[in-house]
Amino acid sequence: MPSSKTPGTRHQLRQPRIAEMIAAVLRQRIVNGELADGERLSKQDELLEEFDVSRPSLREALRILETEGLITVRRGNLGGAIVHAPTADSAAYMLGLVMQSGGVPQSDLATALTRLEPLCASLCALRDDRLTAVVPPLQALIDESEREIEDPVKFTLLSRDFHTELVRVTGNATLTLVVGSLTALWSSQEAAWAAAADSRHTYPELPLRRAVIRAHSKLLSAIEKGDAPGAARLAEQHLQATQTHVLGDFGDGSIVVTDGPPGSGLGKSAAGRTHTTVF
Repeated sequence: MPSSKTPGTRHQLRQPRIAEMIAAVLRQRIVNGELADGERLSKQDELLEEFDVSRPSLREALRILETEGLITVRRGNLGGAIVHAPTADSAAYMLGLVMQSGGVPQSDLATALTRLEPLCASLCALRDDRLTAVVPPLQALIDESEREIEDPVKFTLLSRDFHTELVRVTGNATLTLVVGSLTALWSSQEAAWAAAADSRHTYPELPLRRAVIRAHSKLLSAIEKGDAPGAARLAEQHLQATQTHVLGDFGDGSIVVTDGPPGSGLGKSAAGRTHTTVF
């Protein structure tokens, strides 16, 4: 069969760009733990010597890693690149950007959590070591919420910490990462709502706050007993009840991420914790 190539035509395969190749090597070192979180990346002159590339190619590679949230480049005499190991927070940040880009409404996020978090609650109830791995940290957060019940913003943050911890102790790393990212997005949404409601003096009164604590306590009791269906049911009911306050006040606009990526130093909550604000 005759060739379709025109005589003299050269078909050249595209080689990966040098910057992408450098970024891939450094990325692998960060992911594998060869470069620890918070560690300073080698100086540019050292990297230039190691990879034997031009300065513009190296700078582009560093920009790629900075865009991915894996490093923060600081300029000046005392500058350099600081490593950021991938975390659930960085995953939540990137997920939030994707959701914002797609115009995902807040109610969509809320619905996802009412389906996924109950699954996490049931898995907690099924853990053989739940009395040592699950119950103590959740009970500690309930106790702390009771102590801070007079402070709306602190109470909200602690209440959301209960949900974050519930997801963390499922015993399933994949669910912890995926659902934890969604929980982080919703937690920041709820924190923003709490601050706004407190400033308007419209935050739910003490009886409703006590109802939240009772709901958490009932859920924890079901987990402690190993009642997986009951834990899932109570988790879903509680989520639906609390989400109505946020969606009722903020409406159902699209998700918007306003903070910088983890490690950038941007976006501190009222408690001084870095978070992804969604409102």
